[in-house]
Amino acid sequence: MSDPESTTASHQHYRRSLGTISLTAVGLGSIIGSGWLFGAERAARLAGPASIVAWVIGAAVALTIALTYSELGSMFPKAGGMVRYGQYSHGSLAGYLAAWANWIAIVSVIPGEATASVQYMSSWDFGWARGLYDGKELSVSGVALASVLLLVYFALNWFAITLFARTNTAITVFKVVVPTLTAGALLFAHFDTGHFTDHGGFAPNGWSSVFTAVAVSGIVWAFNGFQSPLNLAGEARDPGRSLPKAVIGSILIALVIYVVLQIAFLGAVPSGDLANGWSGLGYTSPLADLAIAWGLNWLALLLYADAFVSPSGTGMIYAATTSRMIHGVQENGHLPKVFGRVDPRTGIPRPALVLNLVVAFGFLAVFRGWGSLAEIVSVATVISYITGPVAVMALRRLAPELPRPVRLRAMPVIAPVAMVFGSLVLYWARWPLTGKVILLMAAGLPIWAWYELRKPFRELKPHLVAGTWMIAYLFVMAGVSWAGSTEFGGEGYLPEGWDLLVVAVIGLAFYAWGVRSAWASPGLAAVRRELAGTDAAAGATDLTQEAPRGSTRESAPESAGASRG
Repeated sequence: MSDPESTTASHQHYRRSLGTISLTAVGLGSIIGSGWLFGAERAARLAGPASIVAWVIGAAVALTIALTYSELGSMFPKAGGMVRYGQYSHGSLAGYLAAWANWIAIVSVIPGEATASVQYMSSWDFGWARGLYDGKELSVSGVALASVLLLVYFALNWFAITLFARTNTAITVFKVVVPTLTAGALLFAHFDTGHFTDHGGFAPNGWSSVFTAVAVSGIVWAFNGFQSPLNLAGEARDPGRSLPKAVIGSILIALVIYVVLQIAFLGAVPSGDLANGWSGLGYTSPLADLAIAWGLNWLALLLYADAFVSPSGTGMIYAATTSRMIHGVQENGHLPKVFGRVDPRTGIPRPALVLNLVVAFGFLAVFRGWGSLAEIVSVATVISYITGPVAVMALRRLAPELPRPVRLRAMPVIAPVAMVFGSLVLYWARWPLTGKVILLMAAGLPIWAWYELRKPFRELKPHLVAGTWMIAYLFVMAGVSWAGSTEFGGEGYLPEGWDLLVVAVIGLAFYAWGVRSAWASPGLAAVRRELAGTDAAAGATDLTQEAPRGSTRESAPESAGASRG
């Protein structure tokens, strides 16, 4: 485990320079990345016009889960916040699994954004550009160009958080304007209302496909950006006020943009492209292809430009937030100390940036298409979500005295609902994808074992007992996904409809188990001491500042003595 004093010192190197607007821009900039460029087409391919509903469901899932994390983020305004909460409430095993899932979900977004930019570029009317993408994955030249973009994201984060904030706010404005302009232009260019009832009806592939669209079409990928402000909590000026506003505001603004964009896409698809139904769509650069089809060449050029700006802006944000996550994992005791170092001059955890760059290159080499990365990211994201609802209620029981700048009265209802939503989305991802990603989660356990199994069993036992619920949850969900209805890729042992009820009951059962199994872990004790030290230092500063206002000479020394105490 890290030395608490060095931990506190490293966090003092972060610059608390981000306000509500900057944090909202971070959240919105993370949400509006490559998802809007591809999500409308992929969702329509799976769910037809009912893809509109899929976006609303996705936002509802993200919002309920985000509310649980908003309370946690305001309680513990520390860098890499999302990877810490499970460690505080359940110890090293559950905390590590949650951190691993969250890190995998976020670090793989970085090459995903670079892939999206290059994939859109492949629609340019140049021979070299068309050779970047073969319709399924990037070519060697495409991977090379995406690698250059990864280096750009890395370089922009190497210098300073203030440069990041200024650059990101400007990029986010552009990222909001272009999707809005795109939706409006397509609505005016062509809008066929018959598309919402023809070609198989509103939900041509059934409602199970709508749910699957939520899980794997890029919707979860898109809304996952709400956690970026939480991972930058250590750099927020007033986290209690700004974090919840940034998280909730970014989700709601993005929902409006995405729904309008989805409606515009559905109405603008040329009827000839629907000869084989919605599932027959196969655009390389969906929105740009529609713009060209209706003679909006200016919009196509704007979209080609934005295909660099939007994904690159998100990739830059995620390069920043994942480095803070690595710092958090190191402080949890599961990485070498070098990855907890923060440059005192710039406030940047540079070794963590380097590690994430290497891992991003690895993902780019294995997963060369946006669609394959979106599926992996989405399922890993959902797995990382489940600790939030459990941890927030567990910590209300374990540490009721800790200050909670954000405390919702409805949290006892919101938390179990969020757990059910997360479990349903995991199931909707369909077998065997659910099994593959759960196996990827297990692949991280040797790292945990390297750091933890050297401890005496007496010391390790409470961590194992408190984390058993999460191991069991992953195995049970894999089994239910395999045995589930055929509509979700299962063997059909559970009939359609009943399978969703079974998953909801499982989610509630494991929620109750998880909350009951929480314990006062060493991580919680350490953060209690750290927060107490911060409050004491703040109190001493206040007393020192009041000294000059004293009316006698004796008042100043008295205050100084208080500050030393």
